[in-house]
Amino acid sequence: MIVYGKQIVFYILDKHPEMIEEIFLTKEIDKKLFKKFMDNGAKIIRPDMQKAQGLARGGNHQGFLLRIKDYEYTELTQLKKKEFIVVLDGLTDTGNIGAIIRSCYALGAEGLIICGLKNPLPAPMVRTSSGTMLDFPVGLVHNSFDLANELKQLGFSLVGADPDGYDVKTLSRDSGQKMALFLGNEGDGLSNRLAKKLDVKVAIKMENDFDSLNVSVAAGILIHALK
Repeated sequence: MIVYGKQIVFYILDKHPEMIEEIFLTKEIDKKLFKKFMDNGAKIIRPDMQKAQGLARGGNHQGFLLRIKDYEYTELTQLKKKEFIVVLDGLTDTGNIGAIIRSCYALGAEGLIICGLKNPLPAPMVRTSSGTMLDFPVGLVHNSFDLANELKQLGFSLVGADPDGYDVKTLSRDSGQKMALFLGNEGDGLSNRLAKKLDVKVAIKMENDFDSLNVSVAAGILIHALK
């Protein structure tokens, strides 16, 4: 799996050096930093710009790329043991998903389940999560409705984001209460079938007659309020 960009490369070098298989550097760096790469023990390759752009598939690699071990998704049985998880229903933009993972990691959610993602390649999400996906449990399922039924049987309160829901500021989660926060895609929101399974719908009340936030921004606000 190829990841690229200075921030994520340094994150992996510091926190997960054992995952690094190959290091690609396209520019000269100071001796202290180069020694840090050398000390990792992985092979260092100096690709030309065309090769580097090919590895990054046209992305902004900033001169730093890594080939790392494949990411392993977390088994659903492990995620069901958590107390506060986030469930994504129908989100397909890996940039948004990665940003949500980063918010989950920073704000204290305990796991994330992605429903219905047809092409779950982890590399773009690892990159846009700034590497935090490597330290955070993420699972995959096909059907969000079946998942909602399973979580409900396990005692989870099912909370969903909805523009007509209760102001999230008026709600709180009791200590020890199991909760799953469901987020739909920006265009359609949660499906009607899934929405009927929810215990409560929550909304972010906004100023200036504005009614839309990027889903990753909304996720951060809701996680912070409910955690």
